[in-house]
This record gives sequence, structure tokens and C-alpha cells, in this order.
Amino acid sequence: MSTPRFLDLPPGVTPQKIETPQGTFAALEALPVSGVVERWPALLVPGLTGSKEDFIAVLMTLAQSGRRVVAVDLRGQYETPGPDDPAAYTCAALGADLDALAQVIGGGEPMHLVGHSFGGLVAREAVIDGRTKFASFTLMGSGPGAIEGRRARHGRKIMEEVPALGLEHVWHHRFEPEALAGDVPDEVVAFLRRRLLANSPTGLSRMAEQVLTMRDRTDELRQIEVPTLVLYGEDDDGWPPETQSEMAARLGAECVVVPGAAHSPAVEAPETTAAALVRFWNAAEKHYLDIRSNSL
Repeated sequence: MSTPRFLDLPPGVTPQKIETPQGTFAALEALPVSGVVERWPALLVPGLTGSKEDFIAVLMTLAQSGRRVVAVDLRGQYETPGPDDPAAYTCAALGADLDALAQVIGGGEPMHLVGHSFGGLVAREAVIDGRTKFASFTLMGSGPGAIEGRRARHGRKIMEEVPALGLEHVWHHRFEPEALAGDVPDEVVAFLRRRLLANSPTGLSRMAEQVLTMRDRTDELRQIEVPTLVLYGEDDDGWPPETQSEMAARLGAECVVVPGAAHSPAVEAPETTAAALVRFWNAAEKHYLDIRSNSL
């Protein structure tokens, strides 16, 4: 469970509803507090039990690089509604939602895409399906296939218990004890409960199944011409760091290991994470513009 350390929105960050042909998505939009929007926008995608709030700590810094930055709730997550149809929550279906969001947010111009954990698997679908030309792609704490270890066991419990026992049971027996053991502030615990109970039960259990069964699509991703960054915490307990490092090598991608972070670098080391993203985005834009200039 990705747990924000605070919930107050920084300057320049506001809640939004984004209308697309695929439906309406809840979002947090960040714009520069000073200066103007002069660089390409970015779309940030949360993990399985997360939400747009997982990116609160990095949004202002990312926007101050001269960008519009949008973090969203996926279909069926927290404040974005979703149907009871399990087919709506496959990685491919959710990836199509990101294509629709990218068209609305980017207006047809290139944009950067970041997916955290399960959100990385979803975002990868949007890159591979070819409907959108992304300026760059970042896999943050995400792996080549099914999640492993402790988080895999946790995901299996979600997949089994949510349909049978309900979200309230899962909160009291899994998420709440974890939050209390981590000495999470009361207001954040209240948010975590509100967020979990607002999820679509069908969506949450289906997404858990997806993260547990996803096949390795690294070779397919490598065929897509998009600058790619693999970024993860040195103590990641989702996909092992060595697995993510090997994935980066297979992709020929840049690899950044965030010191002092585990599975949620944007929460655990926000300044280091934001600096790495801005540097990578700037380099991707320069590369794109150089290629376009040379082709003229």
C-alpha cells in the first residue's frame, strides 16, 4: 500500500475531473507556481491499491520544470468510477484509458508517461498498443511480469478476500494493521480507509489478478521507439531490484536506483525522484527536437 506522508495540496496543485471518450477521470493537476508552461506535459499513473495522491510530494517540483503534470485515479480507483464488468480492468483496457487521457491532456502533442508498480504494467500497454506517441516512458518500481514476494502474497489475498468478504473486511484485517504498525498519522489513516472503500471491488480484485499473472512483455516494449527510464528504490520489495535492473538492460533503458527508497520512491524520496524524472524528461525532449531538426 503506497501511503502518502501528507495530504495538503502544494501550491499550483488542484483537483480536476478530466472528460474523455472513455469516461471521466479524477486527477490532480500541477502547474508552475512561477514561470510558464513551456515543456511537454506528463501523466502519472498509480499502483494497484494507490491513487493520484501517491504523487503529491513530487507534483509541485515536477511542474516547476515548466510542465503541466497530471496524476490520475485509474478506472475504478478511489474517485474515478468504474463498472462491475471485470473486462474493464484488464491492463489492456486500462491502457486504452491512458491513451484517451493522453489525447485530451496532450492535445495530440507528445507527452511523458510514468507508471508506478501495477500502473507501470498498465502504462506499458498504452506504449505497446501504439495509439499514442509518447515523449518518454518511465517504469517506477515496476517489473517485466508478475509481481513477486511479499507483495504477491498480499495481492493474492486481495484477489481472494475482496469478492468473498468485502472491502471493509480487507481494511480491518490487512490495510489498517499495516498503517497502524507504520505509525501513520490519523488523518492519513482516515484517508487510506476512505480510499480503499471507494474502490470498485470488482476492479480491485481483477487488477490484483492482473498484477499476479502478467506475462513478460519486455521484448515487445523494446521494439517501441520511446526513451525509457527504469527507476526504483534500492530496497524495493515488489519486483526485486535485480529483476528491474535486468529489465532495464534488456530494454537498453536508463536505470536509476533511488537511495533510501523502497517500493514508492515518489513518497519515500520525492526530491531525488523528481530530479531524476525532470532530468530524464529534459533529455528526452532534447533528443526528440534534435532528431526533428536533423530531418528538416
